[in-house]
Amino acid sequence: MSRYRLSTLLAIPSFILTALVLASPSFAGASASAEPATVPETKMALRDLWIEDVFWIRSYVLANHAQDATQARIAEAEVVANAKALAGTITPFYGQSASDALFKLLAGHWDAIRDYNTATLAQSTPGQDQAVAALTQNAREIAKFLSGANPNLPEATVFGLLSTHGGHHVAQINQVNSGDFRNEAATWHEMRKHIVVISDAIADALAKQFPARFQDPS
Repeated sequence: MSRYRLSTLLAIPSFILTALVLASPSFAGASASAEPATVPETKMALRDLWIEDVFWIRSYVLANHAQDATQARIAEAEVVANAKALAGTITPFYGQSASDALFKLLAGHWDAIRDYNTATLAQSTPGQDQAVAALTQNAREIAKFLSGANPNLPEATVFGLLSTHGGHHVAQINQVNSGDFRNEAATWHEMRKHIVVISDAIADALAKQFPARFQDPS
């Protein structure tokens, strides 16, 4: 199986996972006060965090390709910090245990992506296949987690969104590794657009589940 075909099978959880929350520090604070956020405000906050997450993962991939250990270390630290912030935002809605579970799933997502990148650099097809299997299993677990937390997030739909997102990550890693930066740029644009689709869908699902937490912008 080619590396590019792997991308169509891959399902990465991290970003859809984080979108379950109202991923804005200001919104998280507002949710505990008498000042709910609007749905548009929440969507913009989610978009910002989703794009930051994919930005730092891309930075990590590029740094490894360039053999820049310092840049890679900093990028990885930012990926982890972003995941912790995202996981913490669900506490007002689902409690601390759910937040802890979210971070654990996000960590599993990051581990699988990092393993795929390492295997690709080493030109290890078995390593790539193993990483894809881990990503796919993790995506299934996250889809189940999200649909269980929010009935407005059907498990199959979530998994489909994650699969597309995961395919973007795999394609990006493959393209960077082969020096195909023209197509990687196109992948990056598609990844960013898809992240917005995911984050907006989750924001809408949260608004339906927790209507009292949102202001009517009118």
